[in-house]
This record gives sequence, C-alpha cells and structure tokens, in this order.
Amino acid sequence: MRKPLNLIVMLVFSFGLSACAVQKEFDQKFGDQHFKTSVALIELHKVRFGEYPNSLNDLKFVGEWDQIALASVKYKKVANGYELDVVKGWVGKPQLSYPDEFWKGLGVVRSNMKP
Repeated sequence: MRKPLNLIVMLVFSFGLSACAVQKEFDQKFGDQHFKTSVALIELHKVRFGEYPNSLNDLKFVGEWDQIALASVKYKKVANGYELDVVKGWVGKPQLSYPDEFWKGLGVVRSNMKP
C-alpha cells in the first residue's frame, strides 16, 4: 500500500518542479518579447514625433497584441530619455539581461533589464 502512495507523491513533486521550470522559461520568453516590443513602439514614437511619449497611452497605432506587452512594463519619460522596467513576463517577473550592443542608439537610460 505504501508504494503507490510514494509513487503518487514522487509524480506530484516531479510535476511541480517541471511546471516551475516551464513557468520560468515562459516568463523569460514573454518578458523578452514584451520588453523589445515596448522599446520598438517607444522608439518609433520618437522617430515619428521627435520626442519620447509622456506616457505609454500617447503611443499611436498600437495593435491589440501590443497592449499585452505595454501592460507588462513600467515606463517613465525622463529629461534625457526614458526608464523602462519589465514587471511581468508570462506569470512572474523574468530575469533578463542584454549585451551592451543592444542598448546602443536607444533612449533607455535606466531599466531593470540593464546591467
């Protein structure tokens, strides 16, 4: 009687660990996409209008799927550019970093994704 219970406990534990790994992977992938989509929309606004938006609500021609990305970041316009933090990936907060080359030419002056 004890062996089936042990097997069930092991299966539940294994599934739990696997689910955590999947969530972390999805948080990374979605967080990366949300961040890059937001940067692209913000930088496009700068190209079109000559300045960064005062808020994400000022962005024009935003698609329905873009709204998901924009709801997953925190934006603040500052004097010399903008601050952009990822607050949500898929479910949780991702841990991402990008090489120095990624940041070149962008107005991001501070981010929780920037070293």
